[in-house]
Amino acid sequence: MTLLSYQIFKTVAEAGSFHKAADLIGLTPSAISHAVSSMEKELGFSVFTRKKAGVTLTSYGEHLMPYVNAVLNSEESLQQAVAEFNGLKQGTVKVGVFSSVCTSWMPEIIKSFGEMYPAIEIEVFQGTYDDVSYWIRNGIVDFGFLSTSSAGDLHIEPFYRDPLLCIVPKDFEKELPGEKMTIGEMEKLRFVVQRESTDADIQNYMKQNHLDIQTRYHVVDDLSTVVMVASGFGICIMPELVMNDIPYDVRQYRMEPDAARIIGLAARGPHLMAPAVRTLYNHILNMYSNLES
Repeated sequence: MTLLSYQIFKTVAEAGSFHKAADLIGLTPSAISHAVSSMEKELGFSVFTRKKAGVTLTSYGEHLMPYVNAVLNSEESLQQAVAEFNGLKQGTVKVGVFSSVCTSWMPEIIKSFGEMYPAIEIEVFQGTYDDVSYWIRNGIVDFGFLSTSSAGDLHIEPFYRDPLLCIVPKDFEKELPGEKMTIGEMEKLRFVVQRESTDADIQNYMKQNHLDIQTRYHVVDDLSTVVMVASGFGICIMPELVMNDIPYDVRQYRMEPDAARIIGLAARGPHLMAPAVRTLYNHILNMYSNLES
């Protein structure tokens, strides 16, 4: 199989159509169809299921995708290495981020990095912890932001401590005196919660402190959670970084016991990074390694 075959495989899988893939690559639909058929003949099994609504990956195709991404990423790494030998800094870097990093840090990262390395392009993929982890493991992104508790066996370089806060409605009256919310106070109140893949650190805090919460509200994103709290439907636990972007009028308390999520850069193998990837990776660490929460 040639590099073009790998590129066709990836493009068809992402586009879900031979015609769309043909437009993206600059070939005719018949050429795309012929290339896929030749690929399947060479492999000895089908990688796509053809339907009237488009094409989807077979189970064999899904298993091959990480390897196809690895081949294409290796080609990108080779081109970047050649450019570096010639005194140039160029290429494309794909970064996985979760919501609060995307809104709080990525605009500044893209701007500052672009001023230093205008020939290096950054592609941003936003999702949950689970999404970012999946993208890293399958070669869809070069590296990504994760909390240390969600990185699993991925290599992660931690650099930022983000305190967890208890968020309550503006008119909330605290049961006990003091500037911190205790477990005893929180366990008596109704919560607004997110799914575990979105806020693994918060779920871990609840489990470690045996905080058996009551809730009727299960949401996905940070903004929805805080809106529900601001409207008086419960309280929530939220990282401080998230609250920097929230315009709603709520009150924030540190908690007892104290807690935080540790944010870092995760990658499959930092020592194998392409030049452009390594340059952005180091740029981010230099920007935020001394940043205090």
